[in-house]
Amino acid sequence: MTETVEPASAATGRRKAAKAAKAASAPGLTVERIHTTPGVHPYDEVTWERRDVVMTNWRDGTVNFEQRGVEFPSSWSVNATNIVTSKYFRGAVGSSTRESSLRQLIDRVVRVYRRSGQENGYFATEADAEVFEHELTWMLLHQVFSFNSPVWFNVGTSSPQQVSACFILSVDDTMESILNWYREEGLIFKGGSGAGLNLSRIRSSKELLSSGGTASGPVSFMRGADASAGTIKSGGATRRAAKMVVLDVDHPDIEEFVVTKAKEEAKVRVLRDAGFDMDLGGSDITSVQYQNANNSVRVTDDFMHAVEEDTDFGLRARMTGEVIERISARKLFRTIAQAAWECADPGIQYDGTINDWHTCPESGRISASNPCSEYMHLDNSSCNLASLNLLTFLGADGAFDGVRFQKSVELIITAMDISICFADFPTEPIGDTTRRFRQLGIGYANLGALLMASGHAYDSEGGRALAAAITSLMTGAAYKRSAELAGVVGPYEGYARNAESHQRVMRKHAAANDAMRTLPASTPINRLATAAWQEGLATGTRNGWRNAQASVLAPTGTIGLMMDCDTTGIEPDLALVKFKKLVGGGSMQIVNQTVPRALAKLGYQAEQIEAIVEFIGEHGHVIDAPGLRPEHYEVFDCAMGERSIAPMGHVRMMGAVQPFLSGAISKTVNMPESATVEDVEKVYLDGWRMGLKALAIYRDNCKVGQPLSVGKSAKPAAETEAAPVVEARPVRRRLPKKRPSETVSFTVGGAEGYLTAGSYPDDGLGEIFVKLGKQGSTLAGVMDAFSMSISVGLQYGIPLEFYVSKFSNLRFEPAGMTDDPDVRIATSVLDYLFRRLALDHLPYDKRVQLGIFSADERTAQVAENYGEVDMEALRGGVDAAVPAASKAATPAPVEVGSSTELLELHLGKVADAPLCMTCGTKMRPAGSCYVCEGCGSTSGCS
Repeated sequence: MTETVEPASAATGRRKAAKAAKAASAPGLTVERIHTTPGVHPYDEVTWERRDVVMTNWRDGTVNFEQRGVEFPSSWSVNATNIVTSKYFRGAVGSSTRESSLRQLIDRVVRVYRRSGQENGYFATEADAEVFEHELTWMLLHQVFSFNSPVWFNVGTSSPQQVSACFILSVDDTMESILNWYREEGLIFKGGSGAGLNLSRIRSSKELLSSGGTASGPVSFMRGADASAGTIKSGGATRRAAKMVVLDVDHPDIEEFVVTKAKEEAKVRVLRDAGFDMDLGGSDITSVQYQNANNSVRVTDDFMHAVEEDTDFGLRARMTGEVIERISARKLFRTIAQAAWECADPGIQYDGTINDWHTCPESGRISASNPCSEYMHLDNSSCNLASLNLLTFLGADGAFDGVRFQKSVELIITAMDISICFADFPTEPIGDTTRRFRQLGIGYANLGALLMASGHAYDSEGGRALAAAITSLMTGAAYKRSAELAGVVGPYEGYARNAESHQRVMRKHAAANDAMRTLPASTPINRLATAAWQEGLATGTRNGWRNAQASVLAPTGTIGLMMDCDTTGIEPDLALVKFKKLVGGGSMQIVNQTVPRALAKLGYQAEQIEAIVEFIGEHGHVIDAPGLRPEHYEVFDCAMGERSIAPMGHVRMMGAVQPFLSGAISKTVNMPESATVEDVEKVYLDGWRMGLKALAIYRDNCKVGQPLSVGKSAKPAAETEAAPVVEARPVRRRLPKKRPSETVSFTVGGAEGYLTAGSYPDDGLGEIFVKLGKQGSTLAGVMDAFSMSISVGLQYGIPLEFYVSKFSNLRFEPAGMTDDPDVRIATSVLDYLFRRLALDHLPYDKRVQLGIFSADERTAQVAENYGEVDMEALRGGVDAAVPAASKAATPAPVEVGSSTELLELHLGKVADAPLCMTCGTKMRPAGSCYVCEGCGSTSGCS
């Protein structure tokens, strides 16, 4: 059921009249100062500096962007400066009209918000409007929050004032509607945004047309839409076309829909094996269909119960609603899981949960989502997003400042609602629906960093309790302010028809807050959330609410980099070591700055923190870090690496915060390559039981196109035919009868042994022999065979660094302390042996890439990075004691261009992430999308 849409001109006139009447009768908001000082402009409280922004393609060195002399606060990182300058500054590069200061950018946006707020009766006085402007400016200047990218692109320019990144479209069972779908998607993609829609109204290929022929079915029309998206993507845009296609589980073509992308993945494998270039961006990959959309199945509670009970489930005709086929629910569920296991699609959307939390059911069901699955509301609507940087609310004492957080949320929600007053939209139906329901999506970033810095493991009761309390406070404060705004400028137009349902959902949120399990760190925040929900319910019952929805958790890709966030959205940290650009060029590998903060919170002393940080910088993990207690390892667990968070750890975190969100969560649950189809089934089933609204998985290496592979272009046919066929074979280079060798005695975890390494006379390792003390005949034989295989491999030309990357960090007993000053701790005998071989036989530049250094080299690095250590500063506190420890470990390897590539070196395997189309670096996950750390480009819509 959908509301009848009145003509746009009549709706606009009615809105203006109602707005003027409301402004004349109701007092505006009194805006409270949170961060600013009366009489002092926020710009006068920071130190500004001029910088040069020169961005190059990491692969070929070409300059992608250059603007010199831009002005930013000294506290902003080089990366944030580069991204804001290249992405958000308006005006032709090199012209006098080009923006060149962060002040100009913030003023361009904030002044429009202030002016529109005044014109529409939001503020009680001129002074309140000024406080609003200064507070908004202060928070943007200090990276407390950010609007989504379209705001920075468009607001205050001559372009249409589009402020939304997320759109939901609608398509009916007519050719006119289907062709209009293609058109609307194209317009949205052209503007750099994304859209989602549900194709379930289109009749299936098992039903007849009115003319008597057989219908094509929705999957056939997906081909045309996919080709359109692929064409627009390749037409010069800096980001791929992002889209979501949803089909209901009871649609007769559901099985065909489920396997579409899995079948294409099988095609890719066949073509690759036949010699075609099927790598990401390869010349032949365009022949593969359905690759420009995320696919999701909309499952009902009835279907999920049928899966649990192993009963049949009916597929229904689109035109009559009658059951035309019955299938095994469990078999279809297995097919869904199998396809997701093979190619990561389709995801799951839980229709029962989604519509049970719907504030406006009288105006239509929620049938689809945006491409990243966080925005879910009526068809032909959009969502304006903004996200807070949670780490900026963590005090020096490790406590979360809930009071300041709540006040900040209320101010930001006010600004977000004002934007709908002046915003433009890509289509008239989207604009009309958005103005009538005023959907907002406030969210946050840096949750993973916040939890680590406060001493909580991501996958822990404490971590989930803190995340849930913060999310509840955020949404409670947002709806409280929404109810207050309704008293000033009126509730959303669709509220009267949906008042009962909206109030019911508000009570559900409040009840979930009351039922929340609280722990010491989350109790003060929960108290604030409880008060916000109670006050908001009372105010909303009197006034109604200004917004049909208030909160989502988006990927926060580009804006997360703008705010210098370590983690995006709800995600944990990617890894403990990161890649950082330096002022004036160059880069370095750093240990995450939240690590020393977390260690201090856990009670470690400055000297211990420095040693642990140094260990992490060398090894990339905390296992066996000197002085770190094993019970604290979990605090430093990350999305990838030696101690990666289990898939269900991600699902449990989503389940903890979902009851406190109006929308859903953009997140992909990463699963190891060894995961089974049954594991995927369990994740999808448990997600439903935990009350999630949507869930997607990605199994490592399930895609054929590997991002780091280099596609070789085919030679002309004539050249190929003329070239002789030469079969390449490895050639063994044997050692001479007499060769130099060196024997090293060692002890690892109390086990003694000897390593003898023989070299070629002109240098280069050629053989090894390993002898362990007190070994039996079986172990002696194994070690002899192992030594022989390594020796033969070296003589056939396998580089030593390859063996070092594979065998270092292997864990098995004996392990522990050694008697070697260069390798103090080893995770196994093989770990020690190949680190020792690397130190003795590899040049420094290769060891830098492997993170292996001698004791003297580490000492020299500390002296270079830290200088003279001030013992008084060490005694004065962690912030003074270890800033350098949190900043520098080693120079970044020259082959590395992003944190993902750096992580690949530590793990010794390729990460499944695309290369950035703009600058060529490996992107990193951001929710269910990817973001480039180098230039800020994203693969999604946020």
